[in-house]
Amino acid sequence: MTPSAASSGPGAPGLDIPAVTVTPGGTASTSLTVRNDSDIVEAYTLEVVGDCKAWAGVEPERVSLYPGTSETVTIRLDPPRSPEVRAGDVPLGIRVLPAEHPEAVTVPETTVHIEEFRELRAELLPRRRRGWLRGRYRLAVRNEGNSPARVVFTPEQPGEELRFGFTPGELKLEPGESAEARLRVRTGKPVWFGRPAVWPFTVRPTDTAAEGAERPEAFVRPPLEAEFVQIPVFPKWLLAALAALLALVLAWFALVRPAVRSAARQAADEAVQPRPTPGGPNGQAPGAGSGNGTGTGAGSRPGGQGTGVAPDTGGGGSGGDGDGRPGTGQQSSATIDVQTSGGGNKTGTYVVPAGKVFGVTDIVVANFQGDEGVMTITFGQRKITTIALETFRNQDYHWVTPIKIPEGADVTVNVTCAKPGTPATGRQAQQCHEVLNVSGVLSDTKR
Repeated sequence: MTPSAASSGPGAPGLDIPAVTVTPGGTASTSLTVRNDSDIVEAYTLEVVGDCKAWAGVEPERVSLYPGTSETVTIRLDPPRSPEVRAGDVPLGIRVLPAEHPEAVTVPETTVHIEEFRELRAELLPRRRRGWLRGRYRLAVRNEGNSPARVVFTPEQPGEELRFGFTPGELKLEPGESAEARLRVRTGKPVWFGRPAVWPFTVRPTDTAAEGAERPEAFVRPPLEAEFVQIPVFPKWLLAALAALLALVLAWFALVRPAVRSAARQAADEAVQPRPTPGGPNGQAPGAGSGNGTGTGAGSRPGGQGTGVAPDTGGGGSGGDGDGRPGTGQQSSATIDVQTSGGGNKTGTYVVPAGKVFGVTDIVVANFQGDEGVMTITFGQRKITTIALETFRNQDYHWVTPIKIPEGADVTVNVTCAKPGTPATGRQAQQCHEVLNVSGVLSDTKR
């Protein structure tokens, strides 16, 4: 900037400051000519006053002049790129204080025009949401520019599977002001079976108040990226369970049921077979008379049936109620519930009661949140299995021959939580949560 001609006055320095334009984040300068119109040597102290004082300075800040001489000083402006430096005209004043005649202090003024800049800072949370049909997100926006902004959001997706809704649809923000909007994402149809479907999308925040700006690239930010993971209504393990159930039903009708019917029919046929009649030929009892009926046998019956005694089938007894008979028990089950925070390790136990033996035939493991980590199941001193949690939601094991756990021994579940999962509600859990159900026969120990 070229300074204008200095003004003069009796006993006062000649002063004038040209107007200047500055861009926040940049540097600009103007000048001030100080002339000593007095008849003595005078020293002048220069200081910036007004709204520009925080980011303006004078070089040099003090000058000494002989009578009739002048000197030009530089006023440097360095406004920060901040919402606090509002766009528009701001007054700039320089206080000139003479050392010998302080009563002649003067404050020349000019106008500093601060150019407009626009900048939006936006964040989309969470970046990934899971759900059956819909997901909810939060958009946080801050106006980092130095002029008011009207922000609207434009969703973009490679396909047309998603529908978007913003509440509110437009945000009005003053410089430095923040606000939030809600985004709802919805799919057109559910996924019944199979793997989850991942739908990526982007949201572009736009300042509509800057549509006439000469350099829109100065305030356009990259779009916000996110994705919606659509989980199936029926989990994958349900298909395996239905297939296993169907196989069992088919096996029953094709193999087991005909064999049971055949065995039952054979048993019925054996039950209705006629037993042999004891006695001689032709159905006569021993000693029965024949011929003209003059004998005195031991009581013949009509039809020739004898009165003999049935053979003894006892054979000395089977001892079915003796001590060699195994003890009996009753069906029983126990549930172990383990909850632990991310990065933690926790153990849950079930202790077999005194005087009992637990014959385990079935266990069911539930990871209904989809946690990540490791689970180890132990029966007494015997490790049964170690499972990675992220590989299943529900799992069951069965044994034909029961695994016997003696009295006082433990059924132990040790869970190491790497990361809590996200249940069907779509909101990530705060803790890992696993459940083990153990079923079998609880019987008395033999004394």
